[in-house]
Amino acid sequence: MRVGSGLSSWKQFLLAMLATTISIALTFGTAAVIEYNKKQKEKREIVMMVMCDMDKSLAVVERADSMIMQSMDLQLQLAKDTTKFSQIHFSLARMMPIPEFANTTENIFSSSIESINTVGNVLFTEIVAAFYQYRTLFKTNVCDSIQSIVSRDLPFTTVEGTLDFDYSIYALLNHELLHSMQQLFIQGKQMMSVSDEEIEAYRKERERLKADMEDREKSRQSTMETVMQLQREINAARERIK
Repeated sequence: MRVGSGLSSWKQFLLAMLATTISIALTFGTAAVIEYNKKQKEKREIVMMVMCDMDKSLAVVERADSMIMQSMDLQLQLAKDTTKFSQIHFSLARMMPIPEFANTTENIFSSSIESINTVGNVLFTEIVAAFYQYRTLFKTNVCDSIQSIVSRDLPFTTVEGTLDFDYSIYALLNHELLHSMQQLFIQGKQMMSVSDEEIEAYRKERERLKADMEDREKSRQSTMETVMQLQREINAARERIK
């Protein structure tokens, strides 16, 4: 047996082993990259969903803040001129802060360990939890409280009752809650590197998807109504020829 022939076979064996090793490494490496990218995409989707919900929640609290201040201004106008009561008390009755929140995002994020693990940021999770706690306080201690007193005591039916309604406690509480929520929102954006432009783009995309779903649902309902109407007409025609 020639020595050269043995060396050649050994080299071929080593090359084959090396090729196999590289192939395996590439296969597992590619799978790892794909899995990593998938996780990053899921993480970003959850973060954007939460940040968009926080942004919308802030808008509700900001409207309530403005509404309460407007109500106090109307009280001041009434205190200066009680003849304005007839027009002012209707305005006050309409300006009730309403917590227009959908709890879907909060429930998904707060109750899903998988979502929390996907985000993988304990501090961000704590920021979101604190934000939703403040949002709950806003609903119960501002909105629900005002509506409960108005429904029970009917303060806006008299000049005295309208002037006695104490908005100041709600104005101060709402403003403090708003400030705290704004701070948490800013911290969350900075921590997860989310810009206002990204939130707006995400919001518009969600609205577009929602509109598409609503259009499809309307189309489905229209088709069903058309089918049922045709069936009724067919049944009526069948009855006539019997």
